[in-house]
Amino acid sequence: MKKSKLIYIFFIYFISLTNSYSIEPSQFVQSTVDRASKLLSNSVSKDDKIKKLKIIAKETVDIKGIGFYTLGSTRKTLDKNQKQEYLILFEKYFLKSFSSRLSEWTNPEINVISQNTINKKYTIVNSVLKGTNERPEVKIDWRIYTKDPDNPLIRDVIIEGLSLARTQKEEFSSIINSNDGNIEALFKVLEEFSKN
Repeated sequence: MKKSKLIYIFFIYFISLTNSYSIEPSQFVQSTVDRASKLLSNSVSKDDKIKKLKIIAKETVDIKGIGFYTLGSTRKTLDKNQKQEYLILFEKYFLKSFSSRLSEWTNPEINVISQNTINKKYTIVNSVLKGTNERPEVKIDWRIYTKDPDNPLIRDVIIEGLSLARTQKEEFSSIINSNDGNIEALFKVLEEFSKN
């Protein structure tokens, strides 16, 4: 067999193998929430839950993308060093906020219902948090970044129509505007939150 033909066969095999590992956004979300739910149902300490929730978040959430989105137009005014500092502070802030809030939940059962492809980069996954005696049923939509179909990432969570990323963006904008556009004021808030 000619060398060129062998290369061609290998190339086709590689492409088919790669495609076989792609995951549908709906499967990705269900797998992620099941993983978190299993952890929250375990009888481990809150500190252990928080540590493991942070790992899940790092693997499934586009923290950098959310971070830059929440800065809005302010992002364009930052230099390279400020952007780097912000991303470090935002990741610490996000992971602490995400894990500490979620760690209070016990056995949240979330079922994916459907998905709606917006374009090649984004898909909305619709799900429902099952109601209990303590809480009503909650509609949760997930904005999934799918530019790399083999590595989908969460870009936003919309709870009963309320976008968490947009809410965060408005909060950061308020901090910056109330301090005459001084980004250092936001840096200070993020740093203090992460330390407490």
